[in-house]
Amino acid sequence: QLQLVESGGGLVQAGGSLRLSCAASGSIFSLNAMGWYRQAPGKQRELVATITIDGRTNYVDSVKGRFTISRDNAKNTVYLQMNSLKAEDTAVYYCTADDSWNRRYWGQGTQVTVSS
Repeated sequence: QLQLVESGGGLVQAGGSLRLSCAASGSIFSLNAMGWYRQAPGKQRELVATITIDGRTNYVDSVKGRFTISRDNAKNTVYLQMNSLKAEDTAVYYCTADDSWNRRYWGQGTQVTVSS
């Protein structure tokens, strides 16, 4: 099993930046792809970005050029650098991690609020 702990959310003005972190613990030998999802009030949860164990990344179109996902395999941690934030980026952000058996684990979520 994997446990995920997120940090770094908060309140920021439009145009500002935030960096989210998510540390994995537990059966880290099985850690595979990691990613970030978000859920805004009244909306479905959506994929934001993913990164494979070897560093290949994927982004939803709405964040391309503004967000960067990265990971430190030595620290079992994934990051989401968010720049040029917009009010529509306001959401609860969830970290995910997949293990070698394709089971997906979720963090508890961290609130990001962008004021316009």
